[in-house]
Amino acid sequence: MSMTRREVVRDYGGVSAGDRRDDRRRRLIAAGRRIWGDSGIGDVTVRGTAREAGLGYRYFYEHFPNRDALIIAVADEVRHELVTILIESSVEVDGGIEQQLRVALRAFLSAIADDPQMFRIMTSDDAGVEGLDRRRRETLDLVAEAVVANLAEHSNTAEADLRRAARFAVGGVYRLVETWLAERDVEVDELADVCTQLAMSVTAAQRT
Repeated sequence: MSMTRREVVRDYGGVSAGDRRDDRRRRLIAAGRRIWGDSGIGDVTVRGTAREAGLGYRYFYEHFPNRDALIIAVADEVRHELVTILIESSVEVDGGIEQQLRVALRAFLSAIADDPQMFRIMTSDDAGVEGLDRRRRETLDLVAEAVVANLAEHSNTAEADLRRAARFAVGGVYRLVETWLAERDVEVDELADVCTQLAMSVTAAQRT
């Protein structure tokens, strides 16, 4: 019995059309991530990304209207991974906020030590890509909110004050990490301790 054209389109080589589209999208995002992480955001182009993904460039437009949309998708993927690492590692700790923060930072630092592209993507110049800077601020805010949620359990201070302190601390930690990635002058555990001490000292006044 012969297959109809619709059946062929739907299922080619045992893989559905939807699965093939999903695979192409994943490949494009992975390719854009490699180029951005290795060479910088300026080298991310439509044709270059498609070529890196092993696809014809027309497939790029199957998933993204333009280059900026791909860049946002890459940034969203990295943000989700980093925030998940921070939150999941901290909730597994049976201890106080300082220990939770130390474990979360250790997991975060280990992740970007293994894949420095992640941090470069989250901190490099936005190159005029609309929405990218806002997403980075949202990432910092998400991390700060996780800190505030824990601090609030041990403080009578207004959450607005805790949030300002947490944002300041998170910004300082990011600067330390940026320098560390360039120099690698200490081990992950040592840097996690330093970052934890910084965050705890900055927020200490708000917890008394």
